[in-house]
Amino acid sequence: MPNAFHFGAKGDGKADDTAALQHTLEAGGGVLTLAKGSFRITRPITLDLTKHGYGAIRGAGGTTRILMEGAGPAFRIIGSHGGTATPRTVKPPVWEKERFPTVSGLEILGKHPEAVGVELRKTMQMTVTQVLIRNCKIGLHLVERNRNFVLSSSHIYDNSHFGVFFDRCNLHQTVIEGNHISYNRRGGIKSLDGDVHNLHITGNDIEYNNNPGKDKSANGEPTGAEIWFESPNGKISEVSIASNTLQATVQPGGANVRIWGNKNKENTQGGRLIAISGNVIGSQSRALDLRSCTRVTVSGNTIYDSPDLSMYVVRCIGFAVNGNTFCWNADDKQPPKDGVHFEDCEVGTFTGNSMHRSCSGSKKAGGAVTLVRCRDISVADCQIVNPLHRGIEIVDSERVRVADNNIADRRNQASMREAIRVRGKSPTVLVSGNIVTGRFAKLVDVPKEAGVTRDNLETA
Repeated sequence: MPNAFHFGAKGDGKADDTAALQHTLEAGGGVLTLAKGSFRITRPITLDLTKHGYGAIRGAGGTTRILMEGAGPAFRIIGSHGGTATPRTVKPPVWEKERFPTVSGLEILGKHPEAVGVELRKTMQMTVTQVLIRNCKIGLHLVERNRNFVLSSSHIYDNSHFGVFFDRCNLHQTVIEGNHISYNRRGGIKSLDGDVHNLHITGNDIEYNNNPGKDKSANGEPTGAEIWFESPNGKISEVSIASNTLQATVQPGGANVRIWGNKNKENTQGGRLIAISGNVIGSQSRALDLRSCTRVTVSGNTIYDSPDLSMYVVRCIGFAVNGNTFCWNADDKQPPKDGVHFEDCEVGTFTGNSMHRSCSGSKKAGGAVTLVRCRDISVADCQIVNPLHRGIEIVDSERVRVADNNIADRRNQASMREAIRVRGKSPTVLVSGNIVTGRFAKLVDVPKEAGVTRDNLETA
């Protein structure tokens, strides 16, 4: 393969190697292989697969460094794929010239405030592996349309905006696995609008993606998120977030996982078919912030240390929150933390969860589990121990079942005011089979008009 040094590259971090690298790529028919060194560039190196055919950009096992001193991507990779992932929609030129481009074995270091690591446009089966991208505005920027994207074994680290950004992109079939995506100051993985489906985020360490000291970003949007999907006018669906560590430092307005669907209150299709399972999630204002989503499963996670709320769920339909633990340190000397809040939600279950010292709500309203204007919800088989104010509060909700929970205040100086309280217009609420323990006389406060209350075991 052509050698960049033969085309005048110095690799000393001082000379402008832009032209030499572009010439080397073109002489190599779309393949750029770089030796150990620091290659300074001032404008994007473009790999146009429609022109060069099969392409790859590869360094020498991580010893190759690209210093991007201009605006835009260090590497821009362009294809022509306009179909889906279905084989029959892939035109012959894509298979014959463009499939499976790769970037591997190098570091991209941003030296300009508008620098980007890698930009992908209309690629098919793009694979980025064993790459370090840092000090850029955006690490990986996917725009327009891409299919079958894989990011693995890489470090996307300390970028001013986002680590991985799906920017109004039509993108299906994505795997992000085994990476370290951290210290990106507005978000680790961000998807904005577009049409994003079949996204799998597995086995990563995604943490500290926030900007402590700043409550809002420059344009006023919320700050800090390990995973941030926002689709006010688009779609994000068929998502699995599994076996990751998702943690940060607390930032007002921050969340570990933020998924916001369509702005239209009547439309919950913006975020749908989402599974969040087996993760360790915590140390941010909110662990999970879910709005206008449908068909969401949250199961088997360890969720801890959320000063605002462990879960804030609004306008979601068809959810299951099962088998999670909520708490890290149940010491009453610690500041108030943790709790879940559901608002304007329907057709959901909150079952088999373990909650210890959930402090959400106040003396007047709210509890470890709060339901406001919800319907067709079941809260069952949970352990809710030492809630600060109350265990479960239901407000203006209907067809709610609260059954077979253990709600106990075991402190020497009890603070739980009620184990279960129903308020407002809440018809057809069934409260039964619960064990409730505390020092207050009225552990269950359910008005007769709320529905049926029977067979609860109340102990002082």
